[in-house]
Amino acid sequence: MNMYKKTDFLPTTADEMKMLGWDKADIIIFSGDAYVDHPSFGAAVIGRTLQKAGYKVAIVPQPNWRDDLRDFKKLGRPRLFFGVSAGAMDSMVNHYTANRRLRHDDAYTPGGKHGMRPDYPTIVYSKILKDLFPDVPVIAGGIEASLRRVAHYDYWADRLRPSILVDSSADMISYGMGEKTMLALAERLKNGEKISDISDIPQTVFFTNPKITEIHKDNSIILHCFEDCLKDKRKQAQNFRHVEEESNKWTGKIIFQATGDKMIQINPMWQPMSQGEIDASFDLPFTRIPHPRYKGKIIPAYDMIRHSICMHRGCFGGCAFCTISAHQGKFIASRSKESILKEAKQVTQMEDFKGYISDLGGPSANMYAMGGKNKDACKKCVRPSCLHPKPCPNLDNDHSPLTDIYKSVDALPGVKKSFIGSGVRYDLAMAPTDSPDKTRANAEYLEELIANHVSGRLKVAPEHTSDKVLNCMRKPSFKLFYDFKKIFDNVNRKHGLNQQLIPYFISSHPACRETDMAELACITKGLNFHLEQVQDFTPTPMTVASEIYYTGIHPYTGEKVFTASTEKEKLAQRQFFFWYKPDMKAQITDELRRLHRPDLISALYPGYHPTERHNSNNKKKLTNSNKPNNKKTRK
Repeated sequence: MNMYKKTDFLPTTADEMKMLGWDKADIIIFSGDAYVDHPSFGAAVIGRTLQKAGYKVAIVPQPNWRDDLRDFKKLGRPRLFFGVSAGAMDSMVNHYTANRRLRHDDAYTPGGKHGMRPDYPTIVYSKILKDLFPDVPVIAGGIEASLRRVAHYDYWADRLRPSILVDSSADMISYGMGEKTMLALAERLKNGEKISDISDIPQTVFFTNPKITEIHKDNSIILHCFEDCLKDKRKQAQNFRHVEEESNKWTGKIIFQATGDKMIQINPMWQPMSQGEIDASFDLPFTRIPHPRYKGKIIPAYDMIRHSICMHRGCFGGCAFCTISAHQGKFIASRSKESILKEAKQVTQMEDFKGYISDLGGPSANMYAMGGKNKDACKKCVRPSCLHPKPCPNLDNDHSPLTDIYKSVDALPGVKKSFIGSGVRYDLAMAPTDSPDKTRANAEYLEELIANHVSGRLKVAPEHTSDKVLNCMRKPSFKLFYDFKKIFDNVNRKHGLNQQLIPYFISSHPACRETDMAELACITKGLNFHLEQVQDFTPTPMTVASEIYYTGIHPYTGEKVFTASTEKEKLAQRQFFFWYKPDMKAQITDELRRLHRPDLISALYPGYHPTERHNSNNKKKLTNSNKPNNKKTRK
């Protein structure tokens, strides 16, 4: 039985601090999420990391910002600093749908209750703390601060916003994965340095003297200022390319951006964590459960990951709509097999464990232990993706270490089966290798995955069927999905299984038009899919796709790119996901008539005959530009 006491957790109240014999905390973390003492929750990771280094760390989860602010006062003044995090998600993604409609639940709150955090908690919490304790440093971290560290388009406000450092009252931002940054910062503050004098810690953002740019001119990039970006969207697009490239470098440059009369300095990322460093983070003494203050209430996000294991950080996929590399970088930091097995054994000891590990994964499930064969070449590389436009010849995509992990975890006493819940990059497993042995190992991996680690349904993300759209997404051609589906079906037949392949698709992504979505409907219908896992593109800060959405310009080519932006345009695309619903037929056929695509009406609804009027309108022979499978539309 897992019988934990309150003192086994980081304290959340003054009484809990007294139980530990503290009169004051060194560091107090304010989080927009409930406090779950698990390695998947950032506040817990940072708190445990600092605790191991000898600091007294307390957490105030989901403080009430609407009342007399007692939650912000109850633990008093910390010796070193306040940490502020909006939580594991950007608050606006957490609060609103792609159509900017308010969500009615919050997966990171007990009972899924909505309304336990404000919009932009990073800003709200920081301002309150600075008003109450003006002389105590406030350090903002987490996804929200990380992805808003530079001037960015905010979809929910529908405007360009400056770095969140400007809008908040925080003294500094710690962006990306924060363990090393927070340890370095705590040490410097403990030794008596002022926050205003600390300017050399990687992955930090702060205000600096504009003249400092001269000192760093040989190792820095000065972005177009915020005000110029407001006037000229092309300059914002140019800025983004610099920011993304520096985020994905082994050794990046310092970035400067002026906003009004202030200069923001963004220090480059740390070099990738060593195996020992990432093992140390996951080997911290997490209880792996929510704090007792929640008295058994369900926290939906925790429920999803309670029996899961993350095996690595980073992602070199570089998808245009994804923020992982901006936060974690593209270089993979993988845990040792021993560390993974140690955590798996801990999972088997949890009182609610029934023998099934829900996920052995990571940002992309099958990038474990991968990287460049020639590390020196990687250190010079500025490619945002190691897989697009085609797999890098320097990439070692050997899946045999991953297969070994799967089998070793399944062999542990108490484990009936482990599943892979994270997204699998089938294009990575199917990419060319430099030896027949690795090709066989990758084929064995796919068979092991499909035969033994799918809980009835394997979810993969081709995202679209149009090569034009997929190229903008930095995803492989849909032709590869056909090849993977053959493998999936063959393995199922070989092992006597009846599993489903569930593809994810996105509508309204930059470069996607209605006809692309209509063709997607026809293609997926031909594969006997009734689509379930679908979403409308949501522009989130610091992605290529969001920059295209806002500026209309591709940051790398300078070319104009169409993007559906109005609600009408977005709904017109999304409707094609649901062609199979009877109540959608009339609407879809009307739209395809308007688009002059009777061929697609016939493909979706065989036997359907347009009226004589529409027949006369559509006698014109289809041109190359609107035939569904013409090579000119499949670049």
